[in-house]
Amino acid sequence: MSEERKGFLRGMFERATGTTSRELQTEQPPADEPRKKPGLFERLKAGLKKTTDGLVGRIDALVLGKKEIDADTLEELEEILITSDIGVKTTVELIRSLEQRLSRNELKDGAALRGALKDELLARLLAHHTPLRLEGTAPFTILVVGVNGVGKTTTIGKLAAKYAAEGRKVLLAAGDTFRAAAAEQLEIWGERAGVSVIRHQEGADPSAVAFDACKAAVSRGTEILIIDTAGRLHTKVNLMEEMKKIHRVIGREIPGAPHETLLVLDGATGQNALSQARLFKESAGVTGIALTKLDGTAKGGIVVAVSHEFGLPVRFIGVGEGIDDLREFEPNEFVDALFQTS
Repeated sequence: MSEERKGFLRGMFERATGTTSRELQTEQPPADEPRKKPGLFERLKAGLKKTTDGLVGRIDALVLGKKEIDADTLEELEEILITSDIGVKTTVELIRSLEQRLSRNELKDGAALRGALKDELLARLLAHHTPLRLEGTAPFTILVVGVNGVGKTTTIGKLAAKYAAEGRKVLLAAGDTFRAAAAEQLEIWGERAGVSVIRHQEGADPSAVAFDACKAAVSRGTEILIIDTAGRLHTKVNLMEEMKKIHRVIGREIPGAPHETLLVLDGATGQNALSQARLFKESAGVTGIALTKLDGTAKGGIVVAVSHEFGLPVRFIGVGEGIDDLREFEPNEFVDALFQTS
């Protein structure tokens, strides 16, 4: 790969991570004025600010100060929830639950309605929440799927950096052999995280890459193997056949693999994310979700919609461009950050 090409790809990497490849060029604060890094909760709240302003801000404008809650208020709330990408199905269930509370005289004012809505959203996230457990299986194999442009390669790179920082031995497989420069981008992430990448030439059979990666992972004593896949918008039949082939190959080499099939979705795409989740769950056997770019949208209600409508746990959320802004999803923390407007 030419130096010019490497420079272009590194520029893409630096824009994706919010970092530069030359740490020594970063201006450091004076020794007597240490730079205070925001806590995890503060960073989460900052990343969700657009969602909070767009969703909770509109809810507060509707309900706070109201001395009485009636059917008209719930109808207006229903419109806010649907336009915030919580989805029609989930919204209908939420409103039905709130109507039942109203009939029991539990929603006496706007503050009570706001609290009840927060509880109902949390309950739906908790219903499907299960953290990703890596222990007990080695190499733990994560198959990553999703269409082009959702941040799939970036998510893989950030996961690799996270696990490598924890002292785990990680291997990446560049199974997206159809998109130009996908393997090179993954190699840059691997270099940054200090992990190896198995790749073939552009246009190669993705299953062959997966096969070689599984062999390498076993022989090297790898703890976590993360396999990228093509993000083309296939027809449903082609997608199913390609995924079935990859599943057969890695399952034959590593018993029980893939142990996680992680679907990466762009939180800013709204209802398109729901359509993608439906397609990939049917064709790829998705077991978990990573939602990216939540810092760039006021419609973060998609987190609730995807998890609830498809019964899938949200494993990770991306709330910034930094390498450590891919966060393990915690429903309580998420809802608290969402509703804490000050």
